[in-house]
Amino acid sequence: MGPPGSRGSTTAGGSLQHLLLFLLFVGPFNCFASYSRATELFYSLNEGLPAGVLIGSLARDLRLPTASGQHPAAPQPPLSFTLASRGLGGQYVQLDNRSGELHTSAVEIDREALCVESSGATILGGAAAVSSSSSSPSSESCLLLLDVLVLPQEYFRLVKVKIAIRDVNDNAPRFPVPHIRLSVPENAPVNTRLAIEHPALDPDVGTNGVQTYRLRDNYGVFTLDVEENESGERTPYLIVMGALDRETREEYVTVIVAEDGGTPPLVGSATLTIGISDINDNCPQFSDSQLNITLYGNSSLGTHVATVHAVDMDLGSNAQITYSYSQKVPQPSRDLFHLDESTGAITLSSKVDGDTPRLHRLIILGNGPGCIPAVITVLVTIIKVMMRPPEVVPRFIANEAEGVVFLKELEPINTPIAFFTIKDPDEKYKVNCYLDGDGPFRLSPYKPYNNEYLLETTKPLDYETQQLYEISVVAWNSEGFRVNKIIKVQVLDDNDNSPVFSQQLIELSIEENNVPNAFLTKLYATDADSGERGQVSYFLGPDAPSYFALDKTTGVLTVSTQLDREEKEKYRYTVKAVDSGFPPRESIATVTITVLDKNDNSPRFINKDFSFFVPENFPGFGEIGVISVTDADAGQNGWVALSVLNGSDIFVIDTGKGVLRAKVSLDREQQSSYVLWIEAVDGGDPALSSTAKITILLLDINDNPPLVLFPQSNMSYLLVLPSTLPGSPITEVYAVDKDTGMNAVIAYSIIGRRGPRPESFRIDPKTGNITLEESLMQNDYGLYRLLVKVSDHGYPEPLHSTVMVNLFVNDTVSNESYIESLLRKEPDISIEEKQPQISIEPTHKKMESASCMPTLVALSIISLGSIALVTGMGIYICLRKGKKHHRADENLEVQIPLNGRINLHMLEKKPMEISNI
Repeated sequence: MGPPGSRGSTTAGGSLQHLLLFLLFVGPFNCFASYSRATELFYSLNEGLPAGVLIGSLARDLRLPTASGQHPAAPQPPLSFTLASRGLGGQYVQLDNRSGELHTSAVEIDREALCVESSGATILGGAAAVSSSSSSPSSESCLLLLDVLVLPQEYFRLVKVKIAIRDVNDNAPRFPVPHIRLSVPENAPVNTRLAIEHPALDPDVGTNGVQTYRLRDNYGVFTLDVEENESGERTPYLIVMGALDRETREEYVTVIVAEDGGTPPLVGSATLTIGISDINDNCPQFSDSQLNITLYGNSSLGTHVATVHAVDMDLGSNAQITYSYSQKVPQPSRDLFHLDESTGAITLSSKVDGDTPRLHRLIILGNGPGCIPAVITVLVTIIKVMMRPPEVVPRFIANEAEGVVFLKELEPINTPIAFFTIKDPDEKYKVNCYLDGDGPFRLSPYKPYNNEYLLETTKPLDYETQQLYEISVVAWNSEGFRVNKIIKVQVLDDNDNSPVFSQQLIELSIEENNVPNAFLTKLYATDADSGERGQVSYFLGPDAPSYFALDKTTGVLTVSTQLDREEKEKYRYTVKAVDSGFPPRESIATVTITVLDKNDNSPRFINKDFSFFVPENFPGFGEIGVISVTDADAGQNGWVALSVLNGSDIFVIDTGKGVLRAKVSLDREQQSSYVLWIEAVDGGDPALSSTAKITILLLDINDNPPLVLFPQSNMSYLLVLPSTLPGSPITEVYAVDKDTGMNAVIAYSIIGRRGPRPESFRIDPKTGNITLEESLMQNDYGLYRLLVKVSDHGYPEPLHSTVMVNLFVNDTVSNESYIESLLRKEPDISIEEKQPQISIEPTHKKMESASCMPTLVALSIISLGSIALVTGMGIYICLRKGKKHHRADENLEVQIPLNGRINLHMLEKKPMEISNI
């Protein structure tokens, strides 16, 4: 095919249009044929493979002809493979559009994440394969479905690609709870099977799933068995292998281990606690079979006689014991002694008189559920007393009711409670008394009276330390008779305690963007006082923001609005706990709340558009500019990575500092500007990103010398007729400069001449036109050689090129070989270092904008005119060459050094004629 401007290109374009029209009309009739060529391919692979693993070659597996297999005489259009849709599958596979090879992508496949259902869910995702199969995958396969279109029309088909993702053992078994508790009755027979309700879970399938269970310590009485149901689920069972006795050991703690079938196998474990539940296999037992008790006949009612106690090794209701008299105990004994059926306490319930028997045999039964009662015998011997015991007569000062004295806490020391009068009814014996019992009390004689005693406090009472005291005033005479007067002192509470927070500093944290009315914590304060005085209410301090709420009764602290960490990260305020006493007492705690960061802010560039001006030929990896970006989030969420979305083969960016660099030196003549898109991605999960536009403008420097386009060779020459009039244009030197501005403004000058009368020709410094200055005489015939310097106006150092213009003055060209031999000789030309006379201000001077604009417009017009002139001259020369059958080979320009001899023995150029205009 020819170049874009050739006729062959037009013909090819017309053929392509005819082909498109043909397909447009024929396409509908090929519909059924295309769908009939649908094909299915099956591949399989392991999960977790890296990027670039070959899954399969669609061209090879479909047996389609490839470019290497086509016959040279019958070229075919190249095959094209395209995914019909870019669904989820597109992120897992890479399809080569030309070769049809299917590879894994950079996104790693996790079978357990893609196929949640154990029965093999079908998804649209990517995977990698190492082998292909023509058979359909099994029902347990995790499938990835892809639709691939094969073009062009000759090979069009829809290929259904199914990729089965094979499981690898990348997950260990895991129990849903870390601690499993199982209860076994102690009478469970050997080989009893108990299902463990929390079996281990393994996301892997097949043999990679859970296979076996074991116990690290079976204590010699347990083992495990595994049962598999119809759906393949394995359930562990605990089997009892020996006799159990709760009274010997009530609990076994071991570790249950689940192991999968992978290579190597992976394990998971949980703590298994086996509790032995109680059964009623023990009966009550007394430690003694008989108790002997002596009781004085003058004992008062309610006197404690004895307490019987039986023991049952069982638990709970199985160990509940009640006490009762045997039917052998006579009724008088039952009436005299009361037996508490719960505690087994025996007390004197009737007064002993002269008719009361002196010996009582009490047979007491200890009864347990479902048991034969245990038996104990209590022998009570009553000793008759002829004298009367001392008398204790109290007179209470403090408030008293039914033998209970009520005192407020914090009463002062030596607070009087009661007077006691101690006397002997028979007035025969001396009576003494003392105080029995613990407590801050004192019983002392009250002088000057005899037998009068005062009971008072020795230090303040504290309700929170002890609420009830039981003391006895004991009176005894010289004969050993004793009398106890029991007094109970009830301490009344006062509001003397402030509420106490469980923590004085309550440190909380909550993620930002919380839901409204989010729960923060529940405050808890205690008050040692009782009743209303101990009831605590909660209040926010005056420094608490209004959007925090504290429930007065429950102490639940909530926040009613969304918190923004970027607005405020920490809150600190006080809370109060107030009791209901009078006056109320309170305490204060401090609450600190740290708002945790969430990735809710995208990276932000300081500008949406960045522009950088860079001089061309800027060294590679030099700093072009700095891209500033910020992220209001904190920590990993605020870490920002920068990358170049386009042009990454030329430009790179420093992720940490944001410095933009070019890998290579940039040339303005190849490309004057670049537009890049920079993406900033933070470190959150999921990550947030933003983009910015970067415009790089290359500033021109004078790095290109003028390029001479005409004449095209130092060996070419022109025939100048002697009749040419002075002032007539002879030829021109045309050059272009790839630079811009003043670096591209060109000036022409003749720096070397040779010929019969070389000063006969001059060159225009602006246009490069060479004209005849004087009329040519007979002596002026011959070859003229003009060395032309083409220089730009670059700053600070202009660049130049040279070209040799050869003019042959004669009526005709009679001997071309002679002229060519002269051209091959090295001319002896002296160099004239003469600057071209062109009125252009140097670039380093200031130029007024009003004078620059016309100059630039004029230069643009001159450039366009020069291009048109060169194009016309080229066409003219080609036509002349076609007529004279000249050789078509042309040579490139030869640069002539300014200092030294000129070597013109280069390639040849046929002469061109020019006539007077």
